[in-house]
Amino acid sequence: MASLVEKQLFKSLFSFFLIVLLFDTVYSSRKTLDQKKPCKHFSFYFHDILYDGDNVANATSAAIVSPPGLGNFKFGKFVIFDGPITMDKNYLSEPLARAQGFYFYDMKTDYNAWFCYTLVFNSTEHKGTLNIMGADLMMEPTRDLSVVGGTGDFFMARGIATFVTDIFQGAKYFRVKMDIKLYECY
Repeated sequence: MASLVEKQLFKSLFSFFLIVLLFDTVYSSRKTLDQKKPCKHFSFYFHDILYDGDNVANATSAAIVSPPGLGNFKFGKFVIFDGPITMDKNYLSEPLARAQGFYFYDMKTDYNAWFCYTLVFNSTEHKGTLNIMGADLMMEPTRDLSVVGGTGDFFMARGIATFVTDIFQGAKYFRVKMDIKLYECY
């Protein structure tokens, strides 16, 4: 009888210590994020030229859905894009990446879009992708979108992409400065 109690006690203590050891290992291996100091920081320019029926050679995006009569703020308009990412404001500069994805206008009372896209890098400096998504509250001076992952040089990256509208020429062209700060880099 005593040996059965001793065996149960031994099993219970062994299980308890094993759980404590595993918890301590998992807890101590977590990274702490310092929001003041990103592990990588970039500034790029995203160029978007909307197809208007006459600019096939230069267009980098096209509205595939644009329902009429839903208000004054383009509500419901859905745009697919494949635009150049440059280091400077010049659209004709050598692109270091392509922004490939979509955005749609999702607010009836103001200009607001929701973006989901991938920065595809294929340059001598960087290889891989960064995935970015979130709401672009267009009337705000700066907007933060989430960096939700990546591949290659940006494997499993996490961070913030801050948008600042650099130039806006109606529905035909806009340029956005993207300030990207990564806080998880592997």
